Amino acid sequence: MVPVTEATPRSSALQLTLRSPLYRGATVAMFLSGLGFSAAAPQIASFLVDDLGGSLTAAGLFYLTNLTAPIAGYLIGARSDRSGRRLGLFRLCAVAGFAGWVGIAFATQLWMPFVLSAVLGAFGGAATSQLFAAIHDETIARPHPANDGVVAIVRMALTGGWVVGPVAGSVLAAHTSLRVMLLATAVATLAQIVPLGMLSTRSAPTAAIPALRPGLPAMLPLLAFTTLYVLVYAGESIKYAYLPIYMRDQLHFGSGLGGAVIGIQPLVELVLMPLAVLVARRIGTMRLLVLGAACGVGANLCFALTGTAAGLFAGQVLMGGVWGIFAALGIIVAQGLLPTAVATASAIFLSSAAISSALGGLAGGLGAATIGLPLVFLLPAAFALLAVLGLAAMSRSHR
Repeated sequence: MVPVTEATPRSSALQLTLRSPLYRGATVAMFLSGLGFSAAAPQIASFLVDDLGGSLTAAGLFYLTNLTAPIAGYLIGARSDRSGRRLGLFRLCAVAGFAGWVGIAFATQLWMPFVLSAVLGAFGGAATSQLFAAIHDETIARPHPANDGVVAIVRMALTGGWVVGPVAGSVLAAHTSLRVMLLATAVATLAQIVPLGMLSTRSAPTAAIPALRPGLPAMLPLLAFTTLYVLVYAGESIKYAYLPIYMRDQLHFGSGLGGAVIGIQPLVELVLMPLAVLVARRIGTMRLLVLGAACGVGANLCFALTGTAAGLFAGQVLMGGVWGIFAALGIIVAQGLLPTAVATASAIFLSSAAISSALGGLAGGLGAATIGLPLVFLLPAAFALLAVLGLAAMSRSHR
């Protein structure tokens, strides 16, 4: 059981977060997770090309290694729902992620990061879903009107890491090397464990029923929503693989300006996340998600068609709108669509980012080889448009 001082009905989400060791530790852990991964994400393609001699197409195809993450996430999530050991599995996943990044940092052959990402990285990525499952258990055990705000705060911490990480990673790589930067990512991944110490949690009531396994019909709404999320998210792997290269090689931006363009998105996201929770209460969550997906269409059109720093900043601001909405509300919607198995729902939804990365990597690799930069960004614009249509249909059905 998580010790916590008693909250009053008037307590704010921030007060709840500060009072609870779980919420407080999860907030710091998510910041470290975002810091580490976002430092590496814009640089991994450059590492594969510059240090290991890979092609641009190979760099884009690296994201196909993420196809194993949903399998690992489902296995971890199902085990978590049966055992209720959310934080124990979270720690194991963080250690796996640490080992994967260390291996990539010391890689000498192009195939090595692909294998390490597909195996260790897949289980490392499941750490976040277990932490959110533990948070969900606690919100069920301690109902409060501000609980959705707590989830938003934890996601804001993850986003805060993404604000700092791209610039920090760019500066660190410029002053040392890409390998040192990847080792720093490994350290940040392992450091997630520290803020939670040896804390343990009590499972939600459904987690205590070992025989409870949702069938496919019960999972269909979650799978449909996750598929649309995949389409929205697919542009991220294309952006992180090719936008830094486009800015450096064709627009000739310095590392500082390039890092600022990458870093502005999570800053906007950080500002918008608490607003998204408030707006969703007024107009409805699904309607707001439709608007978020539409921002993704506009963002990728800016990347493809403007060719200026101002245009790229505008695209990143719009993309911040996408993730300000989806980061705050997506996990809440996913868990609500499969309430009898929240760890499985969390794992399926959050690991879908890996599927979208693989989709984006495949589309980006083929697109870069055929239509080149920056027109490759038209592909994620089309994906986001499909998501707009699908979410609009789900919104009408939900009503």
